[in-house]
Amino acid sequence: MTEAMVVSNIVLWAIVIVLALVVLALARQVGILHERVAPAGALQPTSGPKVGELTEALSITDIHGRDVTIGGPSENGMNTLVMFLSPTCPVCKSLAPTAKSLARTERNRLELVFASDGDKLEQHQAYAKDLDLEKYPYVLSEKLGMSFEVSKLPFAVLIGADGTLQSKGLVNTREHLESLIEAMDTGIATLQDYVGLVQQEHDHSVKEKAS
Repeated sequence: MTEAMVVSNIVLWAIVIVLALVVLALARQVGILHERVAPAGALQPTSGPKVGELTEALSITDIHGRDVTIGGPSENGMNTLVMFLSPTCPVCKSLAPTAKSLARTERNRLELVFASDGDKLEQHQAYAKDLDLEKYPYVLSEKLGMSFEVSKLPFAVLIGADGTLQSKGLVNTREHLESLIEAMDTGIATLQDYVGLVQQEHDHSVKEKAS
């Protein structure tokens, strides 16, 4: 009986050790995959103004009667994040609180502006009230959307304090919005640019090892 218990304990410990080794191996593979996966960035269109170009300053009155200037050099030295949305866009409704949260986090250097188009002022005012956007500028301007060639929503544009376009793109998640800020900080405007840079560094590393 004693011998059977000793054997069973040995077998159980062997199983535990094997499982621990399997978990470590899986954790290592997850880490490798994490390093290889590129960050989720905003999908940047190829049309419209290019990153680095000076944006045109547009003076617009928002839905609450406040004067707002979008584009061009900023008088207060702040960057401007313009989020294009619509009352008929479900993703926009779910992402608006995320944009507000990001604006609060970056409040020392970033101003948030919501933008849409159309002539149904009361609909947009009710929409802004429903999403608690009333403290932020909310403009209706077809010209603004056309100037950045916004074709799909939600779409975001980041304008630097100097008036240059820092980044832009279709945004569906918080990661997409954060990628615009990351673009400003790193100088890498698009996800495609990031992947290309990583590939260049990898190729260079492979060549050095080969030589």
